Amino acid sequence: MKPDHVRDSDQDRGGAGGDVRVGSGDRADSDAHAASDAHHDHHDRARSDAHPRPHRHPHRHPHTHTPTSDPTPPPPGGILWTIAGDIRALLMLPSALTMQVAHPAVGAGVDEYSVFRTDPWGRGERSVRSVLLWVYGGDEAAAEGRRLRVLHRTIQGTDTRGHRYHALMPATYAWVHATGFPVYRHAQRYLGRPFTEAEERQLYAEWLQVGRILGIHDRDMPRTPEEFWPYYRKVLAEELELTPVARELTATDASIPPPDRGPRPVRVLLGAVWPLLLPPLARFRRFLTIGLMPPDARQALGLPWTTRQERALRRFGLVVRTLVPLLPERLRYLPFARRARARHRAARH
Repeated sequence: MKPDHVRDSDQDRGGAGGDVRVGSGDRADSDAHAASDAHHDHHDRARSDAHPRPHRHPHRHPHTHTPTSDPTPPPPGGILWTIAGDIRALLMLPSALTMQVAHPAVGAGVDEYSVFRTDPWGRGERSVRSVLLWVYGGDEAAAEGRRLRVLHRTIQGTDTRGHRYHALMPATYAWVHATGFPVYRHAQRYLGRPFTEAEERQLYAEWLQVGRILGIHDRDMPRTPEEFWPYYRKVLAEELELTPVARELTATDASIPPPDRGPRPVRVLLGAVWPLLLPPLARFRRFLTIGLMPPDARQALGLPWTTRQERALRRFGLVVRTLVPLLPERLRYLPFARRARARHRAARH
């Protein structure tokens, strides 16, 4: 769930992913995901009332911090190691990206500097790879975080509210990182089994490690889930809006070119039938983007969601969480994640 503010260059070779646990095989990697939506929401409210939001420093740039050693990525065998490279994470990514660009500063940066309109497939591929590096990259994870900060140093301008922004201002950069946690948590309830409270805490702790990889100070990230939810709801209430870029990402009439990757015969075939494929694909993208977005974020952006759509999403989730765990690892995990997992298993024997 990469900050996608920058204009692509030869340097920009990053990417993103996510995973979900289901079926008997999932229990070997993580504890059972048994909590219900109501259970989570009840605890969220109780926790948020008891813990204030940590102090923010809106004008300090994360890249000014020089750590004595590289931060460590999330541990092998952890929750992110299990979910970040699973093909189901690709279904979650659009929701997180939309929440990111709904922040006026992030949306303005993407609108001015990103090539997501002219090279959406390349942009998506590089974003996916970047996220996978944060989790599975080992020593490369911190290098990827530094590369992203360098690329964002020149991203600045004026947002839709007339406010000056810089991509590395903590309030902006930290929000891009923050969106991953609530999206993983919410989407897991449809595409896998809900996280237990202990797993949710572990996921948040691992997501903080990702924040450090990105160069975000601990003081600019809520330290616990209890501190996260008041911060998150404050951003929803005071900052987010349906920016022009967020509107584009949820539109069904967006102009998206046919895929330009893969075997040439496939690309030629897709190019020929693309006018027929694009409308239903655009509707499906909107359906998943809004449906897998946490309801409070969806409401903050004024995105409609009906009872009928909710039933359809639950049916779709049932199919996904039943079939995907039956796939062999070579089909279930994205290549970069699959290779990292195989190396880890080999090193243990």
